[in-house]
Amino acid sequence: MSTTTQPASSTYLPVRDDWLARRTEAILEPDLPIVDPHHHLWERPGWDYMLDHLLADTNSGHNIVATVFVQCRSMHRASGPEEMKPVGETEFVNGVAAMSASGGYGKTKVCAGIVGHADLRLGERVRPVLEAHIRAGGGRFRGIRHITAWDADPALMNPAYSPPSGLLADATFRQGFSCLAPLNLTFDAWLYHPQIDELTALARTFPDTRICLNHVGGPLGIGVYAGKRDEVFGRWSASIRALAQCPNVVVKLGGMAMRINGFDFHEKPDPPSSETLAAAWKPYVDTCIAAFGASRCMFESNFPVDKGSYAYAPFWNACKILARGASAAERADLFCGTASRFYRLDI
Repeated sequence: MSTTTQPASSTYLPVRDDWLARRTEAILEPDLPIVDPHHHLWERPGWDYMLDHLLADTNSGHNIVATVFVQCRSMHRASGPEEMKPVGETEFVNGVAAMSASGGYGKTKVCAGIVGHADLRLGERVRPVLEAHIRAGGGRFRGIRHITAWDADPALMNPAYSPPSGLLADATFRQGFSCLAPLNLTFDAWLYHPQIDELTALARTFPDTRICLNHVGGPLGIGVYAGKRDEVFGRWSASIRALAQCPNVVVKLGGMAMRINGFDFHEKPDPPSSETLAAAWKPYVDTCIAAFGASRCMFESNFPVDKGSYAYAPFWNACKILARGASAAERADLFCGTASRFYRLDI
């Protein structure tokens, strides 16, 4: 795999394969079954992450038994109604999943679950889009992600997405959201930590809709939040505890190595060790597990986005270090069980 030419000034940190190669570690507990419930596949200028790239990561030593693809604007249809274009992503990913299911690409059930995108601002008119995703998913489509990450500081905004402030409370958005549960579909929520309380209000209003908070709720560490990690943690942790009172919500533990999180792993001469990662994330992971319980938490890689800060094998080593105090049943949930239940995976 060639080193990416993705510019450092882009939304995501650039992946530097030569830098990542400077860190090698023995695999901890190599037989522990893992479902990676959050990764992407894409072809972008200067940055490809397709099946062969994913397999190079999942085959790096840990026992990855299955994965879940999460929407990333990949392979949308070039023509047809605008609202139906994201169905092309599900068609593409289901093809990749079928390749994996042939057994010709190893034991990992790649893309065993698919999370796509549908614009919930369509209100009730989103139902035909959701039904099209279900048909295109070949039995693997599980739900949608409609990104609502917003902050008044423009340095924190991803130019690929432009949600307005307060979208989770919008009446038309909620009409669209109400279409999910009747179709047995889930909602993956990607937002920033000041918005977690908005998700709590949504979860309380729709207790029958299963929701997954992505990336521990996006604690911010750049822009107006730079140098305020303790202050941010206080607000974030209070919001996490309130959200955990909603039994229909689970949380993904990962996704904390993006530019917006403000960690400096990528600035060091060598990639971080698994011990370094575990130490940095322990307050966030411990808070989530204490609030939600292991049966509602799942470790996630968020690859290739987080690959700008570390390689796949050290990441899962860090997760195993973080779970050392858990019981065998709790560890089974954190690494496999919670994801399998939430995304209805047959593994």
